[in-house]
Formats: sequence, structure tokens, C-alpha cells
Amino acid sequence: MSVVGNNRVGIPIVLLHDAEGAVVTVETVDGELIRGLLFEAEDMMNLYLKKAVIINQNEPEKSTTVDQVYIRGSRILYIILPEMLAKAPMFRRYVFCGCACCKWCS
Repeated sequence: MSVVGNNRVGIPIVLLHDAEGAVVTVETVDGELIRGLLFEAEDMMNLYLKKAVIINQNEPEKSTTVDQVYIRGSRILYIILPEMLAKAPMFRRYVFCGCACCKWCS
């Protein structure tokens, strides 16, 4: 079910596209942390990052800097997006519970 119209993509994918041009952190299923500028995000969550730093969690002192990296969506465990996207315009049409306990309603 599409939540954003005829594009047939949901809110997580739209949010990922909105993050293009911002710095994101990605953890892969191999345990690598990759932090870089999100240049392009595809609907299958494939990511193209520029000026990235790759950190292996087993050896954090040995980080690698690369000009660009392409991460396949199926290899992504999670993505940390910029905090500014919490107030993205697409969330305005949803009604939240109004409680003071969560950051979405307060």
C-alpha cells in the first residue's frame, strides 16, 4: 500500500530520499560503520555515499577513508539519519496522540 501517492513507495523510502545531501551513518550486516554524505538513495535502499569513512567495529582504530562507496540495500542493518528530518513536512498530515512523553507529539 502506498502512503505517498502514485510513487508506490512508503514513508521510510521518502524519508531516505529527503536525506540526500546530508551526512548519514550506516551499519552493515558485516559490522562496518560507514559515515558519509548521502549522494543518492534508490527505492531498494541502495545507497551511494561520498567522502565516506569506513570503520570496522572489530578494529575501530583502523578506519578507511574513501571518495565514494555504494552500499547494497540488502546489506544494510540500519541507517542513522539527520535529526532535522524529524520535522519533515510529510509528517504534518498525520495526527499524533498529543502526549508529552514522545518527541513526535511534544
